[in-house]
Amino acid sequence: MHFSIPETEVRSGENGSTYVAYNIHVNGVLHCRVRYSQLLGLHEQIKKEYGSNVVPAFPPKKIFTLTPAEVEQRREQLEKYMQAVRQDPLLGASEMFNSFLRKAQQETQQIPTEEVALDICLSNGQKVTVNILTSDQTEDVLDAVATKLDLPDDLVGYFSLFLVREGVDGGLTFVRKLQEFELPYVSITSLRSSEFHILLRKSYWDMAYDTDVMDNRVGLNLLYAQTVSDIERGWILVNKDQHRQLKSLQEKGSKKEFIHLGQTLKYYGYIKFDPCITDFPEKGCQVIVSAGNNELNFHVKLPNEQMKEGSFKVTRMRCWRVTSSQVPIANGTTNPCSSSKCEVKLELAFEYLMSKDRLQWVTITSQQAIMMSICLQSMVDELMVKKSGGSIKKMLRKRHNGSIHRPDSQQAVKSPPLLDSPDPNREQIVKLSTKLSSVSLRGISASNSANDISGNDFHGNYAFEGIGDDDL
Repeated sequence: MHFSIPETEVRSGENGSTYVAYNIHVNGVLHCRVRYSQLLGLHEQIKKEYGSNVVPAFPPKKIFTLTPAEVEQRREQLEKYMQAVRQDPLLGASEMFNSFLRKAQQETQQIPTEEVALDICLSNGQKVTVNILTSDQTEDVLDAVATKLDLPDDLVGYFSLFLVREGVDGGLTFVRKLQEFELPYVSITSLRSSEFHILLRKSYWDMAYDTDVMDNRVGLNLLYAQTVSDIERGWILVNKDQHRQLKSLQEKGSKKEFIHLGQTLKYYGYIKFDPCITDFPEKGCQVIVSAGNNELNFHVKLPNEQMKEGSFKVTRMRCWRVTSSQVPIANGTTNPCSSSKCEVKLELAFEYLMSKDRLQWVTITSQQAIMMSICLQSMVDELMVKKSGGSIKKMLRKRHNGSIHRPDSQQAVKSPPLLDSPDPNREQIVKLSTKLSSVSLRGISASNSANDISGNDFHGNYAFEGIGDDDL
């Protein structure tokens, strides 16, 4: 998740007084408005609970009214503070931090706590209506859906809720996986658009876990519906002979056999993203990115109209980062951004091991960059749990004394320390092949732009493996 505070507002308080509100955005979308005093209160709570040595620096109080320059300075400091807390594996996952954001989200949208009906979409287009509270968090809603479907408790962790946008052609754009710091009803309602839906979909990558899911009738039906949907959308590639076999199994109602055949098909279990832009193998190339099987798959259209395909394994990514910046909407002017004339530009960049001792950067410019990052992180988490001898069942999050309890097998899946920023002066290297086995190196440095709201938001990769030239 990408946290930023790109703007402030002067708002009216009680008795006609005014105060400065800091607008916290998540993935470029307003999540909540908070006052300095609220964030200070959060800081004091965190410091009391975890100690001063763990908590990042917080901007100091001021005796006199802040000047515009001081407000801007405080905005930048608070943004860095929120990013630092979120990136910390202990603080960012704490119930204290997440409950603060949930409460602030509800207060900002001015939605009272009350019982409501919420529609959750399944992969086959059907909807499940659950009765929840507007203040129910993501885990509560997921549990409610599981109960309504009669999905066993030990299978709930195999699924997640995703925010998706449905296009006019029926295509789905995955916006993000709903997180522990948000209230699903408030999140979907605040978008004020019928295009957005909450979708239930499996949340793991290793198809070996399909066996656990298929042993249960409800789990089998959910997985079957997702496989059928992915094939119909063209996310899974099927030739004529395979299509004939699948149709025969479908007519017989042989759901397990249908899934088993689906597992042998190309891009089974992948999430396909909307067309976007990459600097691979050269700047400005159109690309369709898919995530699955512990890799990002590229279908690139070169300037000469030639199509190339290649994959980037997550185990060869040393680190990645998401950069968010505000850019003017194309209107023929070069005026600086204003709140009404700007849009958020998102980029995902990852440093990839192309050969022994040779790391290169690949950049994807896409409004789904955050979702791509979430996919990469979940792949790493899953790999690390498996490597530590754990299982996906042990990744289930259970409430323990009002907080989220993570089993020992999941404790190993903490984000590593931030890695050094790549060298922007590194020599560019270009090596092309039909299967796109290498990329043009692009050094990325910390931006000095006032509109860069990314900070040093690097994700180090514990699953990174060294490889030799023979492995390429």
